Amino acid sequence: MKKALITGVTGQDGSYLAELLLEKGYEVHGMIRRSSVDYRERISHIEDNENFHLHYGDLADSMSLMAIIGKVRPDEIYNLAAQSHVQVSFDVPEYTADVVATGVLRVLEAVRLCGLADTCRIYQASTSELYGKVEEVPQRETTPFHPYSPYAVAKQYGFWIVKEYREAYNMYCCSGILFNHESERRGETFVTRKISLAAARIAQGLQDKLYLGNLSSLRDWGYAKDYVECMWLILQQDKPEDFVIATGEQHSVREFCQHAFHYAGIELEFKGEGMDEVGIDKATGKVVIEVSPDFYRPTDVVNLWGDPTKAKLKLGWDPAKKTTFEQLVKLMVDNDMAKVAIERAGEQVRTNLAEYLEKGIVK
Repeated sequence: MKKALITGVTGQDGSYLAELLLEKGYEVHGMIRRSSVDYRERISHIEDNENFHLHYGDLADSMSLMAIIGKVRPDEIYNLAAQSHVQVSFDVPEYTADVVATGVLRVLEAVRLCGLADTCRIYQASTSELYGKVEEVPQRETTPFHPYSPYAVAKQYGFWIVKEYREAYNMYCCSGILFNHESERRGETFVTRKISLAAARIAQGLQDKLYLGNLSSLRDWGYAKDYVECMWLILQQDKPEDFVIATGEQHSVREFCQHAFHYAGIELEFKGEGMDEVGIDKATGKVVIEVSPDFYRPTDVVNLWGDPTKAKLKLGWDPAKKTTFEQLVKLMVDNDMAKVAIERAGEQVRTNLAEYLEKGIVK
């Protein structure tokens, strides 16, 4: 039985990858950070699987990495852990560099020092943010990098140190340059989930307005559950290579909003330009989306569009046969409509209970 170690197992990608590897008969080990807050919601349904094991560790702690890798002795490592929020990287650049850049080096060195350089295959989660101020459209494996945030700069170090260890020590380690990939498990501070959740809350009367940054930003959005299959495929090749993983389609933040609100039962009309642009509910005339300067980054990436040709040819992975953009948005909104409905029901119960305790009546 193959053994895999996943860092970032509690995240969106890590949870989907853990499910996939368990289905394929792997013994799966996940690394988690100690926290006083329970953040294992995404993996709670697989924690009782006899082939799923958790270990405390941190990419900022070399000793914990050495201990885990030395104990598990995995056949494959998927390094997905990171401070992965681009906007936040401007606020915590030093921490981002320590985990996102140096953390990759720590994993590679741990594998080498544990004597696993010849047997352990390593997947490094890279990102389309490497292309930043894009120099070519669409972006492919040969497109020059121009990182445009502390997060992207840290990821560029991760990409190149993986390449260096591959060439210097003949290790099987490679990067997947994944373009934006979303799902119903996406963190609520990420723009796509922020939109789908706001659409559900506005539709159900729990929120008045959604504030966003640049509505014209263009992204190549795919479904995270489809993308983790590529992570696995990348480590099954005869030779280690880096791959761009993308849908080959491009959509604006504005389009994402239109689809999300449509699936929540609200038809939008956009008026104005730039900072003055607003999204209006056609049925009520009410402004439900506004642009806020708070969500503009000091340096903003506006045009990401991936070319998945190499992945199609060498991995046999065809995004045209996977989840479409419209299906992705609907999955996210349907999930959040149900989530918000439960929140509303819970709020009603609390309101009734408070009124009962105060007045001795129940509605």
